[in-house]
Amino acid sequence: MSNFVFNTPAFQQQDPRNVATYPGAPQQPGQQGQYAPPPPPGAAGQTAAFQQAGINAAAQANLEGMYAAPAAGAIETDRMTVEDTIWKTAGLFGILLVAAAIGWVWTVAGSAVGQANLTPWIVGALGGFVLAMVVIFTSRKKVRPALIFAYAAFEGLFVGGISAFFEMVYPGVVMQATLATVAVVGVTLALFASGKVRASAKMTKIFMIAMFGYLAFSILNVILMWTGVSDNPWGLRGDIVIAGIPLGVIIGVFVVFLAAYSLVMDFDSIQQGVRNGAPRKYGWMGAFGIMVTVVWLYVEILRILAILRGND
Repeated sequence: MSNFVFNTPAFQQQDPRNVATYPGAPQQPGQQGQYAPPPPPGAAGQTAAFQQAGINAAAQANLEGMYAAPAAGAIETDRMTVEDTIWKTAGLFGILLVAAAIGWVWTVAGSAVGQANLTPWIVGALGGFVLAMVVIFTSRKKVRPALIFAYAAFEGLFVGGISAFFEMVYPGVVMQATLATVAVVGVTLALFASGKVRASAKMTKIFMIAMFGYLAFSILNVILMWTGVSDNPWGLRGDIVIAGIPLGVIIGVFVVFLAAYSLVMDFDSIQQGVRNGAPRKYGWMGAFGIMVTVVWLYVEILRILAILRGND
């Protein structure tokens, strides 16, 4: 089991239409030049020989032209590729950054009257969650890039709002969280590209168990905070201290490793989709999955740094 974003047949089953028939594609069995059988003897045979030679020459020229043609890309084949998915991912993060700038300014504007405006934080979180659920549960039938664009915009509002709020409380924490996030993503991608880290069935099972455990802890923590049992701003994350280290920091570091492994599963699923010959539109799902994981990673790192700063 991988990221829920990739639980679609496109990333798990080979597309039966994945037959390389475009210029520059590897030849499939039976696609080589069709040569006629030897002609019969006699005058008719000589005429047939000329015809056969012309057919063979045309077939050979066609084959040479196909092999000489540049490799077809995602647009020509309408198939998902790693490069096309990277461009889609960059585009989504571009939308996120623009929306994050709006969310930042919107939040900071509220501080002029003595209190930060939490509207972009709340609107972005709720809107992003709803759109993420819609995208995930409808992707089996149809991929809707417009909804994914909207998700990136709402996530941008959320990231910008929460970042501005934490920056006002703990100056410099956003830059630290950003650099740490880029470092984790970069190291994870480098290790995956080198083949030193791969998703495995055993590790994925452990990952899922840990994720359900973390989800249960998060729900319990929120309930204790809402009911007033814990008056700490971080709930149990700040109430409990182990060997001088807040529980929130220990759990946060653990979750960062979970997010890093989730990235590995994302990269692996994208490669599997490419091998399966998934339609090009599923590159948007790959980009969407990476964005979900990276935003999660950033928020966790931001929270770790805030807890550490708050205990200084």
